[in-house]
Amino acid sequence: MSAQQIEEKPRPREARSERPDDAHPEPHSLQPGEPGEEQAADDAVKQDEEARTRRRPVVFIIGAVVLILLAIGGLYYWLSTRNIESTDDAYTDGRAITIAPQVSGIVVSLDVTDNQFVKQGQPLIHIDPRQYQIDREQAEGALATAQAQYRGQQFGLEIAQKNFPAQLEQANAQLENAKANRAKTLADYDRQKSLPKAATSQQDVDAAEAALKQADAQVALAQAQITQASPVSQRISETDAQVGQLKGQVEQAQARLDQANLNLSWTTVTAPQDGWITKRNVEKGNYVTPGQQIFSIVAPDVWITANFKESQLADMRPGQHVKITIDAYPSLNLEGHVDSIQLGSGSKFTAFPPENATGNFVKIVQRVPVKIVIDKGLNPNIPLPLGISAEPSVTVR
Repeated sequence: MSAQQIEEKPRPREARSERPDDAHPEPHSLQPGEPGEEQAADDAVKQDEEARTRRRPVVFIIGAVVLILLAIGGLYYWLSTRNIESTDDAYTDGRAITIAPQVSGIVVSLDVTDNQFVKQGQPLIHIDPRQYQIDREQAEGALATAQAQYRGQQFGLEIAQKNFPAQLEQANAQLENAKANRAKTLADYDRQKSLPKAATSQQDVDAAEAALKQADAQVALAQAQITQASPVSQRISETDAQVGQLKGQVEQAQARLDQANLNLSWTTVTAPQDGWITKRNVEKGNYVTPGQQIFSIVAPDVWITANFKESQLADMRPGQHVKITIDAYPSLNLEGHVDSIQLGSGSKFTAFPPENATGNFVKIVQRVPVKIVIDKGLNPNIPLPLGISAEPSVTVR
């Protein structure tokens, strides 16, 4: 073999090493200790460094874009939430009216059922009215009797106002008549006394004396009758007082009749306002008593009571806009406004309020109820039960 042939043999290997396929020769192509092993390792390291160098700008760009997006998102979140106060300690609230009968008796008719919507004045139950009808009839009879007695006494007063002055005048006339009769009798007696004994008899004298005494008695009687008939105004006032007493009895009888009519009307228990029947606690045939809770009526007017932390109230004012989400109905997008802020924390109105002046004091962040009125977003086909969870967000600035 010539020297030229020996020098030309490695050229194809160099040519192959420049191709991408030969950049990483198979491990079995080189034997340990061969001169090309270190060169191949160096070439591989150089190629990895070149690849990383080519990828580095792309990574930097992607990282910068991610950081910018995060910064923009954080800035947007801060700008969109910095003026908003929200809480998950909130629930729907409203008016629940307790319905209780005002008379006792057996329920003879139950006119509503659970969760039914009722109108104001609509009958709910009927209580057996027979006993109350009897009471009304008795009250009507007592009133008629009292009215008749009152009218009779009124007539008596009119008569007394005429009779008593007339009786006084009659007594005065009788006194004058008695005095005149006495004067005549006295003259007869003096005449008999002045006559000589031959011209008269003792019998005539005694008769004249007796007639005089009788005339004196008549005068005294007439004077007594005048004394008896003199208090005319007092006697009329007495009769008038009796009229007033009977008038009071009439009024008492009228009041008993009114009460009987009222009790009879109470045998029909009606709805005091519009709303939904809840917590029905009565059945037909039950015996009910006054004050016994038989229904509750939930009024249609619903609002949100949100218990904000005291640290969230610095910028909260009535009238501020509120967005409300309801856990039970995520599709409802309610909007409202702050109506009022309760002047006292929830713990202040508990059955046993804390006494911070006694024992060891531990500061606890208080919550204050805030009433939020719903302005729009309600769906009439989706009722809002009282007490379900809500999450209001108040725009405080």
